[in-house]
Amino acid sequence: MAPAAQGLRARRRVDGVLLLDKPSGLSSNAVLQRAKRLYRAEKAGHTGTLDPLASGLLPICFGEATKFAQALLDADKRYLATVRLGASTSTGDADGEIVATRPVAASRADIEAVLPRFLGRVAQVPPRHAALKHRGRKYYEYAREGVEIPRVAREIVIHQLELRSWRPPDAEFAIRCGKGTYVRALAEDIGTALGCGAHLTALRRTATGGFALADGLGLDALEPMSEPERDALLLPVDALVGGLQRLDLEGSEAIRFCHGQRLERRDVSDGLLRIYAAGTFAGVAAAAAGVLRPRRLMTGTAATRR
Repeated sequence: MAPAAQGLRARRRVDGVLLLDKPSGLSSNAVLQRAKRLYRAEKAGHTGTLDPLASGLLPICFGEATKFAQALLDADKRYLATVRLGASTSTGDADGEIVATRPVAASRADIEAVLPRFLGRVAQVPPRHAALKHRGRKYYEYAREGVEIPRVAREIVIHQLELRSWRPPDAEFAIRCGKGTYVRALAEDIGTALGCGAHLTALRRTATGGFALADGLGLDALEPMSEPERDALLLPVDALVGGLQRLDLEGSEAIRFCHGQRLERRDVSDGLLRIYAAGTFAGVAAAAAGVLRPRRLMTGTAATRR
């Protein structure tokens, strides 16, 4: 291979966050790998799996940003979900086989009447085709073999569940929910509450944390761009923790923090903070009882080189 061609394929250090509009029909990992190749990034990860059926906002973390991806994994998310009443499938969504059909007699008022029972902190049984594990194997592996396993209900939080449109048999919902929520399972539960069954036919993530789909770009838009144009789209690493209180450190405190040492800071309230050393984002710390302890650190900040 010619040296020039080798250079084109060489991986490089890339740090930042890409707001990607995932297309339906591809797995989150497939989209991640394509983005990683486009950026020639040494390291990359996404911030919350979307099923192949789903589309929408999938922030991609490159390099140092992967250390802080948990902030988005734990963040609330917003979706637009289309649910078809009257038919249940093997997977809870349109990718599965129809296993039962029932007539749909529900009106818009009937649908809206059952929604409040799903708001707030509720128990949700994960779907059979989830990536959760039972005795070391994933749920969907058992499901593909036709093996029934106990699925333990988990507490989730649904902040908003609003019926946007009702065109029988399809209902569109706006959802804001906490981590761990399976919208497929929610669709099935709504169908059960209405006595007709249901499954998810479309899902689009419109926001996660403080990021919105309106600011995202699809792979088709990224591919023809030059590398500098793509790089200019990346958000800085600290965008992932922008919701945390900021604390600036200077001098010896900055150096000690960047080397992973704890600091005494009686003036700081308990909780997580984003830390800047000599004006540069250095990481995240946990403050408790006047002591500041590093939790996640950036590599090679300016303070560590002094």
